[in-house]
Amino acid sequence: MDRLETIAELIRTDFERRNAARDEALRRTRELIRMCATAIRASHRNEWEDAHEILRQADALAQEISGVVEAYPDLMYAGYTQDALKELVEAHVTLALAADEPIPGPASMGVIHSTYLNGLCEAASEMRRRCLDELRRGNIPEAERLLGAMDNVYDMLVTFDFPDAITGGLRRRVDQLRGVLERTRGDVTTSLRQDRMLKALRGFEKRLPHE
Repeated sequence: MDRLETIAELIRTDFERRNAARDEALRRTRELIRMCATAIRASHRNEWEDAHEILRQADALAQEISGVVEAYPDLMYAGYTQDALKELVEAHVTLALAADEPIPGPASMGVIHSTYLNGLCEAASEMRRRCLDELRRGNIPEAERLLGAMDNVYDMLVTFDFPDAITGGLRRRVDQLRGVLERTRGDVTTSLRQDRMLKALRGFEKRLPHE
């Protein structure tokens, strides 16, 4: 019985430490998700300095989370941890796509490949909002660039034909991105046609005789 009690105490101590790490990771992942969403909102307002500063803080927080769960791989690869890191990828890629800068890779953010691809997919979907904003401003060339960036991401993602257990449910997100992409393509096409029609009307008006 003494041996059994010793074993039980070792397991209890491990569970207590694991539970404390889990609680701390949950708290910090919620904060990380909030910070990433704030950085994305700042980028949509073109508040680039604020967006990058928030992302720097988010990167530091992600490192802290990794340190908290480092001794417990099951916590590191738990859904809530990877979901938060996916949001970090989305924020970084969203800023890169919006500013027409090089897209960072998974190694630079310290994330696994499936988490990276899912974050990349959500960042491409996020570009719809910015694309519509540019259309409202009348900046059709920028809207076309953003649509092209969405296309490029989609074309790359559809090449990953692997089971969901490997990709982290990527197929469903890619399907959603396809719908977002087609709606955005329709909006850009409509704006292009309207812009051409307006230019044609103005050219016609200029050729009319003036009294």
